[in-house]
Amino acid sequence: MSDFSGLPLVIEPSELLARLDARHLILVDLTSAARYSTGHIPGARFVDPKRTQLGQAPAPGLLPPKAALETLFGELGHNPEAVYVVYDDEGGGWAGRFIWLLDVIGHQRYHYLDGGLPAWLAENLPVSVEVPASNGAAVPLTLHDEPTATREYLQSRLGAADLAIWDARGPLEYSGEKVLAAKGGHIPGAVNFEWTAGMDQARHLRIRRDMPQILEDLGISKDKEVITHCQTHHRSGFTYLVAKALGYPRVKGYAGSWGEWGNHPDTPVEI
Repeated sequence: MSDFSGLPLVIEPSELLARLDARHLILVDLTSAARYSTGHIPGARFVDPKRTQLGQAPAPGLLPPKAALETLFGELGHNPEAVYVVYDDEGGGWAGRFIWLLDVIGHQRYHYLDGGLPAWLAENLPVSVEVPASNGAAVPLTLHDEPTATREYLQSRLGAADLAIWDARGPLEYSGEKVLAAKGGHIPGAVNFEWTAGMDQARHLRIRRDMPQILEDLGISKDKEVITHCQTHHRSGFTYLVAKALGYPRVKGYAGSWGEWGNHPDTPVEI
């Protein structure tokens, strides 16, 4: 079986296993170099999660330079027909951020392996230590603004009735008790739901089945534009993924996240 059409954004290990030989599959591993080297899903190409971020203070979560992305996607063999399946070993943070990157480059053919490597291993599915050859040459990309909320955009939207800000950080960061920037606290109006609380520990880090109700109860509803962030748009890669998987029509990742907001002199905060 090689066709991914008709599958939802979030797929099960068995659905991937049946399609590992798919002609257009690009399988992306966002674990770590050490984890990848000890065994990964057959055919997976390792991407160091750091390559998905700019990595410069005060806002390391901003988008890498376009040339760096063109090099990265060239190595992966990116093409218009590609179907990406992405996974990590932490429940979806880095994988979700990579899906955000795919949205940024305007590529809509992608899936997330629910639970990632832990779910795959729990079913005793095969792993490999073989490393696929790099495809080499950089590919030209067009970067799209729609998936990303800039600081200026978010500030302009504060207080809007159709805006939901999903803060994926820990509760102590949200309250201002734990300060990781010049300022502590949270963006005015933001709702806190810590990223790992959305993972089902009993189902090997799969997305919780009750996430739709949780989000509704928090006021993060589908009639609103959802802007999600954390400190560097890593943890909020997971929350971006969840909102996309649940069919939210307007989702943006605030790539600058608290690293930018909490260090900027002109941003309002609540405690």
